[in-house]
Amino acid sequence: MGFGGLLAARALARSTPARSSTARTLLSPFQNPTTRTIVSTPELHGPEAAAVAQHDPAPDLPPRTPVGGARVHFPNPEDAIEVFVDGYPVKIPKGMTVLQACELAGVDVPRFCYHSRLSIAGNCRMCLVEVEKSPKPVASCAMPALPGMKIKTDTPLAKKAREGVMEFLLMNHPLDCPICDQGGECDLQDQSMAFGSDRGRFTEKKRSVVDKNLGPLVKTVMTRCIQCTRCVRFATEVAGVQDLGMLGRGSGEEIGTYVEKLMTSELSGNVIDICPVGALTSKPFAFKARNWELKGTETIDVTDAVGSNIRIDSRGPEVMRIIPRLNEDINEEWISDKTRFCYDGLKRQRLNDPMIRGADGRFKVVSWRDALAVVADVAHQVAPQDIVGVAGRLSDAESMMALKDLLNRLGSNNVWCEGTESQPCADLRSGYLLNSSIGGLEKADVFLLIGTQPRIEAAMVNARIRKTVKATQAKVGYVGPPTDLNYDHQHLGTGPQTLAEIAEGRHPFSSDLKNAKNPAIIVGAGLYEREDKNAIFSTVEKIAQISNVVRPDWNGLNTLLLNAAQAAALDLGLVPESDKKIESAKLVYLMGADDVNLDSVPKDAFVVYQGHHGDRSVYRANVILPASAFSEKEGTYENTEGCPQVTVPAVPTVGDARDDWKILRALSEVAGISLPYDSLEGIRSRIKTVAPNLLHVEEREPPAFSTISLRPQSNEEMSPIPFGTAVENFYMTDAITRASKIMAQCSALLLKK
Repeated sequence: MGFGGLLAARALARSTPARSSTARTLLSPFQNPTTRTIVSTPELHGPEAAAVAQHDPAPDLPPRTPVGGARVHFPNPEDAIEVFVDGYPVKIPKGMTVLQACELAGVDVPRFCYHSRLSIAGNCRMCLVEVEKSPKPVASCAMPALPGMKIKTDTPLAKKAREGVMEFLLMNHPLDCPICDQGGECDLQDQSMAFGSDRGRFTEKKRSVVDKNLGPLVKTVMTRCIQCTRCVRFATEVAGVQDLGMLGRGSGEEIGTYVEKLMTSELSGNVIDICPVGALTSKPFAFKARNWELKGTETIDVTDAVGSNIRIDSRGPEVMRIIPRLNEDINEEWISDKTRFCYDGLKRQRLNDPMIRGADGRFKVVSWRDALAVVADVAHQVAPQDIVGVAGRLSDAESMMALKDLLNRLGSNNVWCEGTESQPCADLRSGYLLNSSIGGLEKADVFLLIGTQPRIEAAMVNARIRKTVKATQAKVGYVGPPTDLNYDHQHLGTGPQTLAEIAEGRHPFSSDLKNAKNPAIIVGAGLYEREDKNAIFSTVEKIAQISNVVRPDWNGLNTLLLNAAQAAALDLGLVPESDKKIESAKLVYLMGADDVNLDSVPKDAFVVYQGHHGDRSVYRANVILPASAFSEKEGTYENTEGCPQVTVPAVPTVGDARDDWKILRALSEVAGISLPYDSLEGIRSRIKTVAPNLLHVEEREPPAFSTISLRPQSNEEMSPIPFGTAVENFYMTDAITRASKIMAQCSALLLKK
């Protein structure tokens, strides 16, 4: 023994307390103090006594809260089985895994490869637990729980197994934590701290892997990859693209694209969230901030009509990143790339101050008082029937209500929202909503998509359809221009002619619809722009009638809207009185409306633009009134299924901008026709008299009547012109995304030429 070892032994001997005299008397002079003595209990020698002792009633254990609010649903109560997790009894349905049973019992089992929305891989081995009568530790994510199973998660064996697995994982993992973007929200950091050993025994050189180029959104540092294959399973199962895979074997194993190519999915950003380490991180957010510096604000996305739940992370006045929030009914835990990466558009091309165009054609910054006075003067000089108001696709319900009230007080009812200018029927809510709800689409067994490309128009609805097709082999029929849907579908035709064949029962797909248990028809809102829209909707309703699509227990006749403001605008009645109103207008009030065709506006018309970005309509405006964007205000938005949700201000407004409804309220006062509300509560009480369903936040109110029985039959003829595409560029659809540099890169690199 060396000198150091001798010192350590002496210190240990000194620190060991002397045994008590009773212990000393129990040991015979020949007995070694380290040997284990066997104690016999004579009272348990009889078989009856032993059986009684074995079935002692378990002590009353305090109830435990499941991990992450996990809940269990028993489709068939007879299939419930009982297992014991660390001695705690828990009832679970048959077929659940050991890991899920542990979560219900309030025990958080570490894992890297397991994800509740992906298939089970079972290859990281971090979730090892001890099961009674099993000779080795068991991977809890892949092991089905059996009746009466006794699971132990904190025994020395399980702890040692986890330490061993963690040691192997860290063997080749680089020490990048100080420069890694995942730092502070990294599963590997957290679990090595909680379950790992305090030292590693490997001294060999760490391997390194070449980084892959997956495009402008996802940054890769593949040396950090631990081969959990979450990204491969997400791309294949949820996103529906075969872009990522595992190559090589042993220490040469790595994840990448089979051939050098970019990841082209519209959901590719979600691999950033599911990657447990820093191998896949956000390219635009790289080296910008640490997660503990950011303030998170839970709000709603407005780039499409789905209303995905998001969290905006900001630092000071700047939005740093957008990440998804869990909402099982709408977006689950995914968001589209447009939602995730459009945030840099919120700080580019913003309107800061009120401006008036001078005689020389240049804009001049003025005070709010002067700008509103000019608009009020013009409003009084123009005939009421020549005043037109258009709300933009990002407008909230409160501002649209204020715009409608203001124009009504000025004597005009020519007010609409982008997407409602072609006078869709707004009388019955079932005529413009996704009646089966986004989550309800999972119950459908046959889909008929008419003039809609959900992958581009509403990526999260498309993900839900793909999930259903993958889980239940539901059939999908598609009528429209050729498109790339990421699931198996039959392309039935390109135009109204195919609809007529299905309605008359001459098409093979009509028998599929008739035989379906829950058929779902999804009509694209792009059809509102067609001249023969009434004839098309009449034919669609005929198909729904003969296929029994609308029943008391199931309404599968759906419309998929395009814009965040569309549903609320139709609920509030923002529909034009007649066509061609903008061609004869003398005063055009644009509230964030940038997709209106201003070429048809008369040259002598006075155009007011109230919005947050210097986009298309600014070039024609005579007065600019700066407004706040969705990330800077509180406002109600109704999504395509009719569920109202509220945005929460995450950052302060830019410059001298104000909320839309406040600008309209101030303008009404300057014009001498004050609106009768001064607060959001006031406007909401006004909305209650028009569309009370908009106040039931996060409660979807289903339509009371169906259009099938109440809408009159159209005698118009359908045009033979094939259906067109409603959205040309997925990445650029509104003022915010058009101002975004990241979205411009995506348009240039990822769109198929």
